[in-house]
Amino acid sequence: PSKSAVSNTAMLAFAATVKQVLSTATTPTVLASIPLVTFDGEKATTHEFVELNDPVMGGRSSGTWSVMPTFGVMDGEVVDVPSLQAPGFIKAAADGAFPDAASASAGALELEVRSTTPQYAGFRVSLAAGAVAPPYSCAGGGSIPLSRGCYKAKFSVPAGDGWHAVSVPFASFSDLWSPATGEHTKECSEDASACLTAKKLSSLQRVELWAEGAVGKVHLELKSVSAVPAAPHPNSTPLLTVSSPAALAAAAAPAAATTASRTATRPPAPFGTCSGAVQKQLRFGISGREQPTVPVPLPATESLAEAVCCDNRTVAYAEPRFLYQALDIALYSRLDAGVTTFYDSVCGLPLFRAPLNRSLAAFKADTDEHGWPSFRTAEVVAANVVTDVKSGLVSSRCGTHLGSYLPDGAGPRWCMDLSCIAGSPAGSPASQGTAVTAAA
Repeated sequence: PSKSAVSNTAMLAFAATVKQVLSTATTPTVLASIPLVTFDGEKATTHEFVELNDPVMGGRSSGTWSVMPTFGVMDGEVVDVPSLQAPGFIKAAADGAFPDAASASAGALELEVRSTTPQYAGFRVSLAAGAVAPPYSCAGGGSIPLSRGCYKAKFSVPAGDGWHAVSVPFASFSDLWSPATGEHTKECSEDASACLTAKKLSSLQRVELWAEGAVGKVHLELKSVSAVPAAPHPNSTPLLTVSSPAALAAAAAPAAATTASRTATRPPAPFGTCSGAVQKQLRFGISGREQPTVPVPLPATESLAEAVCCDNRTVAYAEPRFLYQALDIALYSRLDAGVTTFYDSVCGLPLFRAPLNRSLAAFKADTDEHGWPSFRTAEVVAANVVTDVKSGLVSSRCGTHLGSYLPDGAGPRWCMDLSCIAGSPAGSPASQGTAVTAAA
């Protein structure tokens, strides 16, 4: 036979083979979307969102969260924090047990949203998973000890009156971001430990919507949040990707607080405000926080308490929000039976006693709402606490900066840095501050 005849025969045989393979090929399975949040009353996906405003000293951003029959609404405005000349934030957060979304790890988070402020440039969404204390992790962004596990990503909303399905790839999330700006400090592509893995998606703890890093009016309506698996390639065989044990361990393990012994230091004279050195054995685990973790350049030798309580360069800042929930702190598990007295971390003066004239549950609810230990009038040792109602600054009689005076609808409220009220009584073996006569 001729060459062409052989060639044609071969081509026909090849075509027949291809046809047979295609006819018997298994149609790839398209995995269904996994609803995580809805507002239709479905038990597994209905969650209560709580609105949180910018808590930084002098922060003026404000927002609200409301629920309509089939969707939720975040409304408000992000403005600059006057003392920082940088935008604050507003957010709405929901905690709970969410459906397993591991099968969508190669896909994306889908938000069904619409907005009358589509030009707003600071929309973000975060998912907590594997976090020791989700509120604390979602305030620290992995920048402070034990705050890994809150994964954040940006998104934008198209203009228009209708609902839009906005896709946010899971690969764009990272749990390493700045709590001051919300910007990633490391991308998932740069550091595997920052990635939102299938393991993490199998046990989500918290969902948050943010408006941060940009000033402006904000109006966002949310109808649903779903995890959407990646679409399989036609006639392809799914591949199984297995992370190494080391990578999974790195992603799951929170940063450990340092435990090395150190010598107490004081800020340089022009900046120091305290009457003495911070006590060496602070209560509630605060002495373990040996890094200043505030967005101000400070000597690495300053501890968190020294920076927040005694260095006037940080007066506009606070310790990390929800620090008291961190695994190494766990304030609620360390409270005394009945009433707990909180002492100045430098001089040991009694400053607050709680709970008084209310239940422990009410004290906890107040604290959880704001993110720092919060006290009411009856709980303040007034002779030892100096409150500047105009500026909101609160300090002790011996010069220790304590936190902020932030009254709310229930009346006067003192929101304190736990770092600064974690001392032992003056004169006790554990105290290391300046001796000051304590008021009763």
